[in-house]
Amino acid sequence: MTLKTSDLCDACEDAEACALPFRGWGRRRAFAGVIRTIRCRDELDIALMRDLVTQPGPGQVLVIDGGGSFARALFGDVMAGMASRNGWAGVVVHGVIRDGLEIDAIDIGVKALGTVPKRAGRSGSGEVDVPVTFGGITFTPGRRLVADEDGVIVLPEGVSEIDVKVEDALAATAAYAAGKR
Repeated sequence: MTLKTSDLCDACEDAEACALPFRGWGRRRAFAGVIRTIRCRDELDIALMRDLVTQPGPGQVLVIDGGGSFARALFGDVMAGMASRNGWAGVVVHGVIRDGLEIDAIDIGVKALGTVPKRAGRSGSGEVDVPVTFGGITFTPGRRLVADEDGVIVLPEGVSEIDVKVEDALAATAAYAAGKR
């Protein structure tokens, strides 16, 4: 049984939930992995992201901080195809994507704030594998991210979703429902 983000938050009080209304695309509506990051807030730019998704990424999730901009799409079907072929578990975009219908047919999970048809530039500006903060939490490279239809969470350093016991999550939920927590 795979734990849901809500169960993980119930069983692990130190799990951090991103307070943004993400939408989901791709065939993987739930995904988890080790965080890698790109910050491209000043200039919306896909060059660094393109370089990263062409590298092997098994068990990794790419978090792209585009500053929440709706001006240009930071991710699309071509990048989703590359990321899927290279084993990336998913992508979380603090901004928008494009080609949503095409991405839905690809074996990858994608979370973003919405869609817009215009793509970002390719100047190569930005930073890779730096902590990025949005939605009230910090996404630190190397920590574990879990995403599903309820949202996106980051687990405490050194903790994986397999470390959290199903019975602990169920007990925490039952205690809360009984008014004991």
